[in-house]
Amino acid sequence: MKQNRIFLAVLVAVLMITMLLPGCAKQPESKVSSDTLYVQKVENLPEDFILGMDASCVPALENSGVKYYDYDGAEKDVYQILSENGINYIRVRIWNDPFDADGNGYGGGNCDIENAIAIGKRATQHGMKLLVNFHYSDFWADPGKQMVPKAWKGMKIDEKSEALYQYTKDCLHKLVDAGVDIGMVQIGNETNGSMCGEDSTALGGWKKIMQLMSAGSKAVREVCPDALVAVHFANPEKITNFESYGKNLAYYQVDYDVFASSYYPFWHGTLDNLAQVLSNIAETYGKKVMVAETSYAYSAEDTDFYGNSVGEGGGIVKNYPFTQQGQANLVRDVVDTVVNKTTNGIGVFYWEGTWISVGTNSYEENADLWEKHGSGWASSYAAEYDPDDAGQWYGGCSVENQAFFDANGKVTEALKVFALMKDGNAVENRADAIEDVDLILDLNGEIKLPETVNAVMLDNSKQEIPVQWLDVDYDAMKNGGAAKYTIEGVAGGMSAKCYVSMVNFNFLNNWSFEDGETGWVANSIKTFDELHVEDKVTDSMTGTKHYHFWGAGENCVEFTLEQAVTDLPAGNYDYSISIMGGDGGETDIYAYVKINGEIVSKAPTQITVYNEWHTAEIKDIAYTEGDSIAVGIYVKCAGPNAWGKIDDALLNSVTE
Repeated sequence: MKQNRIFLAVLVAVLMITMLLPGCAKQPESKVSSDTLYVQKVENLPEDFILGMDASCVPALENSGVKYYDYDGAEKDVYQILSENGINYIRVRIWNDPFDADGNGYGGGNCDIENAIAIGKRATQHGMKLLVNFHYSDFWADPGKQMVPKAWKGMKIDEKSEALYQYTKDCLHKLVDAGVDIGMVQIGNETNGSMCGEDSTALGGWKKIMQLMSAGSKAVREVCPDALVAVHFANPEKITNFESYGKNLAYYQVDYDVFASSYYPFWHGTLDNLAQVLSNIAETYGKKVMVAETSYAYSAEDTDFYGNSVGEGGGIVKNYPFTQQGQANLVRDVVDTVVNKTTNGIGVFYWEGTWISVGTNSYEENADLWEKHGSGWASSYAAEYDPDDAGQWYGGCSVENQAFFDANGKVTEALKVFALMKDGNAVENRADAIEDVDLILDLNGEIKLPETVNAVMLDNSKQEIPVQWLDVDYDAMKNGGAAKYTIEGVAGGMSAKCYVSMVNFNFLNNWSFEDGETGWVANSIKTFDELHVEDKVTDSMTGTKHYHFWGAGENCVEFTLEQAVTDLPAGNYDYSISIMGGDGGETDIYAYVKINGEIVSKAPTQITVYNEWHTAEIKDIAYTEGDSIAVGIYVKCAGPNAWGKIDDALLNSVTE
């Protein structure tokens, strides 16, 4: 008996010591509950499904004075708060050298390997694994830029591959030596056709990119043989792009386990499309797939005087209001999509859910903190490395309204969704927000606002409720010409908004593409990748839809988009159509009018950069009754990856 007691005492001591060792901490059992958050159960959610959080900026924020608090208002390690609410993985980005020669940080968390070690140790302490996200750049790497690190500039591809291999090994050894529990390593970040200064449009571009990825993968296999190797791309709405990424990875025999995609609902299409493109990769190549980045706003409020990337007037996705419930519903639906609609889906990571404002007093006070500690998205010091972007737009966070902590650092109820989606959490269903109303009204017709609006309920359903519109100046709207108005209202005690576009009577059918392809004929003169109606409010001039085009190759984009007009009275008319886009190279773009099958008038236009709309106008078109008439736009682009959006086609009568 005495020996048994000694044995038990030793066993208990060993277990207690084991629990304190790095990498051996157990994630706490979920005791999360909520009286206000509705969470629909995600069926078939695996025990080992990754519910991750990118939290790369935390040390910079804490150095800037940020503190984090739990639901009781007690200050606590933010990584412990995340773990207690169902997060089991932390994702951390690593930049090679995000500092200038004087040691001034570029910002965005100044995310070097030392920052990753500090975060990795805290994550491991609280029972979470680390996803190590190598950007292979000295600052942000994304679809818009993949800049080579300063130390590797001018290297030939073999020399750069060796440098990347050694750098990856060195960083991973440092993390392992620090006791960090590494579960996955990401080789590049949103590498849409470029990586580490190599571009797929250059000679041998994809071969060089894949050589770099293979070098990184080799280093992971050697240092962390049990860790998963992930590759990462963005823009899943570009289906053929994802197909080409999969083919190139297979052709060049890149050794990887996980094909990851970003998915931001305000930019990246539908969840059904996401499931389709990821499942295609999983089934074709036998890979695991996941969402490496997603996020959504719980508020439109800007709390750091810098402005937000998604806020009032744009980015709101149907069914997901800018509320904590809307944010939680989005997260739950992304997870459900990866679990139940996607082949081999293993996880979802939320992006920077801990990145909040460093101060709420003034822009000047915050700017000092951003510069000193790197807690804004970029500091002025980044201009030496990235003059075109960071050099012009350096400043604050821009995503604090998409975090799971408020401006004072207290955790929000929405974070509980990660713990609650396993079993679900039912509360009394009620209205959470009012769906915005979009109207297009004829200046010559009756102005009538709706008597009811849709209330978005906690469970994502909708119910019609009465609305009262406030301070509507009908005379001003009637006599103010073509213009847009925002009408405020109240419904069910909540704020309601009606966005009204007053337009001259338009003789074109489906002029803003809200009814899809109806009325329009697209003629692809050359073969290219995408030409279709897209539902994306942030890229639309009016309403939520527009015509979209994109072509990966050079000199491949050439098409017309045309509508034949019927029952048009004799008279004079003005025709206009708007377009925006980019990467066109040498272009030939014009609006045109056909009478009896022949082009009688043209108006040239162009594409330049995102969200810079150009309108082609043809004035005073004389039309005789009985003639056939058609209007359209011709687009020809020489540049690779040329893209654009077409909207607001107007055919208005000319009045004396």
